[in-house]
Amino acid sequence: MNDSPASANNTTSSAPLYSPAQPWEGRNDGPGAEHARWHSVVRTDDVFSSASGTDSTPEAPGVPADKVAVLGFASDEGVRRNHGRAGAVAGPEHLRAALGGLAVHDSFPRYDAGTVTTQGTDLEGAHEELSNRVEALYRQGFLTVVLGGGHETAFGSHRGAYRGNEEQPLGIINLDAHFDLRAADQPTSGTPFLQIAQLVGRGFDYSVAGISKPNNTAALFATAKKLGVRVVLDEDLADMPIKEAAALARQMASGKDALHLSIDLDVLAASVAPGVSAPAALGVSLEHIRAMAIAIAKTGKLRLVDVVELNPSFDIDERTAKVAARLIDDIVTAHASASQR
Repeated sequence: MNDSPASANNTTSSAPLYSPAQPWEGRNDGPGAEHARWHSVVRTDDVFSSASGTDSTPEAPGVPADKVAVLGFASDEGVRRNHGRAGAVAGPEHLRAALGGLAVHDSFPRYDAGTVTTQGTDLEGAHEELSNRVEALYRQGFLTVVLGGGHETAFGSHRGAYRGNEEQPLGIINLDAHFDLRAADQPTSGTPFLQIAQLVGRGFDYSVAGISKPNNTAALFATAKKLGVRVVLDEDLADMPIKEAAALARQMASGKDALHLSIDLDVLAASVAPGVSAPAALGVSLEHIRAMAIAIAKTGKLRLVDVVELNPSFDIDERTAKVAARLIDDIVTAHASASQR
């Protein structure tokens, strides 16, 4: 796989690679904390102004994340390369809109760190920009929530956190119907975790829950076994009590100082999440995924979250965006509670 800058044959667009945060909008019920919603508390300060690129003072590995920043990654080039349904490029915009109206019941600092956009086919260049931004946020003590974008998001975001953690590997928990361990001659939405394995080497620590056996080949299962991946099938989660699923998530998080939680919305049933690049025939219940995500956030070990594969072109009444926003809000709320203990 190729982690180098895009070739000269890649096309580009005139849109900026990075766009600063814009003001949020939403319902206003009045002034004061008792009426707070995401749109009224999210700060759009330039969080990179005091930390140009990665020149900020490094924090010690494992330092608690005491604030949260959402960072958009507007990209579906990886989905296109993986022959999926394009449209995830609009994910960050719709996720912000769905988050904006949700009520806030704590004083945990929330920031918007802007959006990185893949220009033309230059996914590699966008990955480098994303990695640099995530690294800078990590070193400033942010829990970074990356709003995708296709699942190609996960490589760029993880590499940034890895660099910010002094190249100490983060444990990865992926809630997903697919392994995304494909071997290919260029990065796609199906390759991010194999790319991460190649990046970190022996420190690769990957658990994935929600795997659909009919949608992953025997070769992918063999790759997962070779890499020591912990695998939980969608059918096994379906038979599992919700409290047991939460306990399983805590077990996946144990023994790790820093965690990367990746949520591919196609892990959910298509009736709950129709607006995704690859809708699930079976899927895992929202209640199971929510319980697992909250359990992981409550450990206080989260340093990076990415929520990916929202495809607004195929959504129904913004249903998938609203589900994703609720998961993000639950994760941030649980993490805030853990960090303030």
